[in-house]
Amino acid sequence: MSIEVRDAVPAEYDAVGKIVAAAFAADGQLDAPDSVSYRDVLHDVAARAAAAEVVVALDDGVVVGGVTYVPRGGPMADLAREGEAEIRMLGVAPDAQGRGAGSALMRECIDRAARGRATGTRRVVLSTNTVAHGSHRLYERLGFVRDPARDWAPVPGVDLLCYVLDL
Repeated sequence: MSIEVRDAVPAEYDAVGKIVAAAFAADGQLDAPDSVSYRDVLHDVAARAAAAEVVVALDDGVVVGGVTYVPRGGPMADLAREGEAEIRMLGVAPDAQGRGAGSALMRECIDRAARGRATGTRRVVLSTNTVAHGSHRLYERLGFVRDPARDWAPVPGVDLLCYVLDL
């Protein structure tokens, strides 16, 4: 098995939206009262692709995961400050988890950020729900560290943790 990662094409947006929403739901990240509207945001991959980079993971040519990479500020950045890239909405199909797709997507985002060092990118940031313990382990395994001073809550009842990786 070999995971391929590349930019998503419009024909894959529907699959990516469904996969990311299913991954968030399976992890308990859509249990908060405001989760209905966030589920819609997760499904709207075309809007993300218009403002950032959407990357897919494929296993034997089948989309099994996706992530949104924000190389610099803009409407898709929640946390990124000057000199920071941001990773958002990482999701792998529940039946494909544990096969390396999440790691491959994260490494691709880190590589993109590293290529941005020439234009001033020095750090990668992301936020994650407090209940996403598997994601926390992945981020820490890749060298991300918690930055509790940047934790935040987009809506009441949804607490997000900040992780950072210095390049």
